[in-house]
Amino acid sequence: MSSSTTAATPMAKQQPRSGPLARTSRSTTTRVLAGLLLAGALAYSTWSLEAFLPTGLSPRTTYVSELAAEDQPYGTFFRTLDLIAGLLVLAGALGALLGRTAPLGRTAPLGRTAPLGRAARRGWLPAVGWAGIALFGAATAADSRLPLSCAATADPGCLARERAGDVPWTHSAHAVSSSVAVTGALIGMVLLTFVARRHATAPRLALARTGPVLVVLELLATGWTLASVAAFDAGRGTWGLGIAQRLQLLFIAVWLVVLAWSAVSEARRE
Repeated sequence: MSSSTTAATPMAKQQPRSGPLARTSRSTTTRVLAGLLLAGALAYSTWSLEAFLPTGLSPRTTYVSELAAEDQPYGTFFRTLDLIAGLLVLAGALGALLGRTAPLGRTAPLGRTAPLGRAARRGWLPAVGWAGIALFGAATAADSRLPLSCAATADPGCLARERAGDVPWTHSAHAVSSSVAVTGALIGMVLLTFVARRHATAPRLALARTGPVLVVLELLATGWTLASVAAFDAGRGTWGLGIAQRLQLLFIAVWLVVLAWSAVSEARRE
C-alpha cells in the first residue's frame, strides 16, 4: 500500500508541469500562425502601391490582376508579391487545419467553450473554414504563376485578342484561379466568423465583433464585381469595375488582419 503511494507521488508531481508547457507551446504556435496570416494579408494588399507607381492603369476601370500582367512595367513586382502572399496564407491556414491548433481559441476552463477551442476544432465548420482559407492561399499563389498577358480593360488590342481567343492559355486560366481564390476566401470568412460568433467566449474577440460586417461588405463588393464583369463582357462599360474589385480584395485583407489579431489576443491570455 505504501509502496504504491510512493510510486504514484512522483507522477502526481510531474503532471502539473506538463500543463504550463503545453499551454506555452500552443500559445507560441498560435502566434506563429497569426504572424503568417498577418504577413500574408499585408503582402496581399500591396496592389495599393499603384497609388505611388506610374502604372498607367486606372484604379477605377482596371482589374487589379492587370497590374501583374506580363506586358506591364511592374508586372514581375506584383506577381512576386502575390506569390508570397498566397504562400504565407496557405502556410498559416494549413498549420491551423492540420495541427488542430486553430487560432482564435485557447482551451476554456471546464464547463465553458472557447471560440475555436477543443470542442469547436473537432467540428466540421472550422475545418471547412480553414480549408477555404488554404484554398484561397493556394489559388492566389497559382494566380501569380498564371498571369494575364495584357490589360484588356485598358488596351483595345488586348481585348480584341482576348475575345478572339488569341491569348496564351495562362491568360484564360487566370480567370479560373482568381474565381477559386475568392470562393475560398468567402468560405473561410463566412464559416470562421460564424464559429467565432457562435461560441460562448467569442464576443470579446475582434472577429466576433467586426467579422459579420466585413463578411457583408465582402459579399456586396463581390456582387458589384460580378455585375461589372458581366457589363464589361457585354460591352456596356466597366461600371466601376476597378473600384469594386479593389474593395473586394481590401475586405479580404482586413478580415485576415482581424483574424490574426484575434488569434494573438487569445494567445496573450494563455
